[in-house]
Amino acid sequence: MHLIKPSWLSHSGEQKDFEVYSCHVSPDGKRLATAGGDGHVRVWSTESIYNANDKTYTKPRQLCHMSHHLGTIHSVRFSPNNRYLASGADDKIICIYKLDHNPPSHTASFGTNEPPPVENWKTHKRLVGHENDVQDLAWAHDNSILVSVGLDSKVVVWSGHTFEKLKTLAVHQSHVKGITFDPANKYFATASDDRTIKIFRFTPPAPNATQHDMVNNFVLETTISAPFKSSPLTTYFRRCSWSPDGNHIAAANAVNGPVSSVAIIERTRWDSEINLIGHEGPTEVCMFSPRLFYTKKPTESANGHNPSAGLVTVIASAGQDKTLSIWNTNTSRPLVIVQDLASKSISDLAWTPDGQTLFASSLDGSIVAISFESSELGWVAKPEENDKALEKYGGSRKGMGFTEDVDGLHLENSSKAGEMRGAESRMGALMGDFQPAQKENGKDTGATTNGVKSTPKNGETNGETEPRPSKESAAEESVAKSAERIAQLKARVTITKDGKKRVAPLLVSSSGTGLSSLPQSQLVGASSTKPAQNDVPQTVMDLTKPWEGLPRGGIAALLLGNKRKAAALEGDEDEEPSGKRTATGFVPIMVNGVDGLEPAPLSAPAHGVVPTPDFVRPAVINPSIAISQVRLAVPKIRSHILRPLERGVLQGETSLEEASKVPENIILEARNPGQIREPSRITATKRGALMWQDFLPRAIILVTGNKNFWAAACEDGTIHIWTPAGRRLTNAIVLESQPVIIESREHWLLCITSSGLCHVLNVQTMAAAHPPVSVGPILEIAMASLSPHGATPAPGITSAHLNSIGTIVVTLSNGDGFFYSSSMYAWQRLSESWWAVGSQYWNSNDSSIGALQTTAVGPATASKSKDTDEVNVSSGIIPFLERHTTNEFLLKGRAYTLQRLIKTLLSKDGFEGFESSVSIAHLENRIAGALSLGSKEEFRLYIFMYTKRIGAEGHRSKVEELLNSLLGGILQDKKGDRLIGDGKGWFSKDDTLCGWDRKDLLKGVVLILGKFRDLQRLTVQYARILDMTAGEDEDDESGSRNEEMEMGE
Repeated sequence: MHLIKPSWLSHSGEQKDFEVYSCHVSPDGKRLATAGGDGHVRVWSTESIYNANDKTYTKPRQLCHMSHHLGTIHSVRFSPNNRYLASGADDKIICIYKLDHNPPSHTASFGTNEPPPVENWKTHKRLVGHENDVQDLAWAHDNSILVSVGLDSKVVVWSGHTFEKLKTLAVHQSHVKGITFDPANKYFATASDDRTIKIFRFTPPAPNATQHDMVNNFVLETTISAPFKSSPLTTYFRRCSWSPDGNHIAAANAVNGPVSSVAIIERTRWDSEINLIGHEGPTEVCMFSPRLFYTKKPTESANGHNPSAGLVTVIASAGQDKTLSIWNTNTSRPLVIVQDLASKSISDLAWTPDGQTLFASSLDGSIVAISFESSELGWVAKPEENDKALEKYGGSRKGMGFTEDVDGLHLENSSKAGEMRGAESRMGALMGDFQPAQKENGKDTGATTNGVKSTPKNGETNGETEPRPSKESAAEESVAKSAERIAQLKARVTITKDGKKRVAPLLVSSSGTGLSSLPQSQLVGASSTKPAQNDVPQTVMDLTKPWEGLPRGGIAALLLGNKRKAAALEGDEDEEPSGKRTATGFVPIMVNGVDGLEPAPLSAPAHGVVPTPDFVRPAVINPSIAISQVRLAVPKIRSHILRPLERGVLQGETSLEEASKVPENIILEARNPGQIREPSRITATKRGALMWQDFLPRAIILVTGNKNFWAAACEDGTIHIWTPAGRRLTNAIVLESQPVIIESREHWLLCITSSGLCHVLNVQTMAAAHPPVSVGPILEIAMASLSPHGATPAPGITSAHLNSIGTIVVTLSNGDGFFYSSSMYAWQRLSESWWAVGSQYWNSNDSSIGALQTTAVGPATASKSKDTDEVNVSSGIIPFLERHTTNEFLLKGRAYTLQRLIKTLLSKDGFEGFESSVSIAHLENRIAGALSLGSKEEFRLYIFMYTKRIGAEGHRSKVEELLNSLLGGILQDKKGDRLIGDGKGWFSKDDTLCGWDRKDLLKGVVLILGKFRDLQRLTVQYARILDMTAGEDEDDESGSRNEEMEMGE
């Protein structure tokens, strides 16, 4: 054994030698990289170090030095392919250097004593992702990823090819100070001051992988804490190491009782039964030799070695006691102990690739090389022995696998080609490429979704088809488009006062990315009543336009709860039952319109006394309300109610002057007398002429109507209905209590009473959609406690709507949104704050949706439905409810507590997959809601989003179940899964699902899943059923893919 400690091998300064925090040897063994407190990364020639005592050796010692950090550099690591060098420092930056084979452009740094550089290492990338010092780095053994850890308690995963940030793992509770990779490329381990080592399982990502594809990768496998329960927190590093055979992890700064030790953690069991004891102070670094060793000299045989000789690993450890010890797995005592190797703590160790030389760096500024003779540590085994040892852990097998046949390769190419077209279309939209929609008879035949143009199949939109243009006409059109584009760019050139030409900048917000940076969710229906715009996403919503006719904060609700109070707390009697808002209230910055979130109009804030409406008296309450579990506030009797009907749509209450501005408006007026015994009068006028009038014995509370009927609700709990001409359509409908909300949609009438019952009537069939249903369940009556002094305040009802098939949609003041399922006789929650703070898909308006909306992953629209009324059913209801939740919960600051709670949960053990699970559950919630409501466009979009997510996460069982369900039960067991009667939804035997052809949906799903090789054994079977595995022509980009994806009858 030889100790080599050249005086020139240091990070020297004018006053002192700077601390050396890290060292590493290149995979070819020719270079040693060191990092120090002077902010420099220095690359040395190892050959010059070995020949330090040879005075005749004249080759350069320092090959290069880089000073691209602003502080102390804590870690430096060569990539296993020898292409890159990475360094991390306390300036929170990671620098990636690449060797340029051209000679350096300068000879020496001006004003320094640095020798001229021999090699030209240039900064390739600067990675920004940490919020505090970067303490350690490690490369995967196949160069696929780089992982960095730091004092911000985060573990950041970077792509080893593009250096894009793939994932941030915030699972540690304190500083992370060590990272090591499994040589079999299945795991990596991180060591932290929270006194744990965490093992992460990963699959090497593809070179073009993105952050979205890594949602299921880098999963926490286990947490090891037993050997570190009382370990000191004084060490600068906790550098751990994985043995070359993959069997063990050596962990620094462990304890065995009161004694410092190095813990040896066994793979698979992840427990520590072996401790290396002997250091007098805490250890900071452990490093396994990269080679295996024979304990006995192998005898040459036919295969080159003696199989009877045992293979062992060699490990070096050092730390604050300034002592270096070297062990192997065959002895209980160290092979080598070098005391007082430095005058301060040893910070890092690095072995040469041949396993015969060890470099050690210290905080005293020294760098020492320890060279061993051939038999001192053992006899070095061939590198093939490492590969054989790793075979049992799958070290020679890639996690992504290979395609098993040509069909799988065709499917993968189709999937990737589709994604590429989607990416190109999104990039074109982002860069402002103007693509005018094809128009016929003044109608737009395309639909704009999130700023991305989707091409309907065979040009079909709104039930109309047009022939596809020929290739010649398409070529001429493309030339015309390019000429128009050039003309537009020229038109943007302006000339300034000094005569210089300037190009007007193109705002990103006008290039198709949306209206606002605030959270918003935009979807498009299958048909549109207005032409598509290039910069405004469209929304078709199957609800009446929201009318803010309810009081601010919604209709107040009181509950007599179902749960008895456990115990009365002291001081409860003195508390107010509910807080009251100030007169000013919230100042809205966005309003929830029919086209999504829109900027709120400017209005002067209210001050002083809030103006009260002109009312006569409070309504006489029905005595039955006293025993009702649900009590809703009843509107007061107003002297005058006026609502205009404009083009068949009832508008909000306004003045006579405003309503008369449109001559065609039909104005419905209700006038209540001052005396309770006098009758009320209701009239309908047009252009000032009386169309019809009627008198009612009771005061009128609410009115509604549309082009099909008029309705009025009275103080005594009756509802009167008239035809458009004023003929009474039914007798007075007597309800159990006073109506508080009355809405109409086509032939449907909704009435919610003060006792919380919802009545839905069809005036065309003279029948109810379902028995009266109480709103008590959605007002959290099951959670409310019985109060000895009265009812308990509940969330207020902020809106109640009907869709075109008579489904009730209700929103509450707490942000929740519900609809009533008439087939299940139950309320279902579609939107809530839980998804808002826990799901990654909340207010989805990102590029992934744009990709899914293009024809890259499936047919844009289904073939013409036999029932054209189904096209618009319930479109836009789910985004509408989620926007309402955003308005009530996120934009008003009520999410703060829940967001903090979830952020805390994410760092706890057992909650590593929390965000992923909630996101998948949110997509499943959306799919179930769209299917129940018959929301056609949303159902297809959410299915594709869900498919992409579970495919990326590798949920094989869910993927198989989804594919089987879309096939319509073809692969169900003959004996089991028998349905009693006709199934509905997923279990129906129809060829369509939510208005889509099942095979069209299945094609889109299979095409999305085609790029995931670990699922190809499953997806190729379905692709063969659909005849999708044959090679496709090269003119897919012209739109022929849509025709190829159609199924023959």
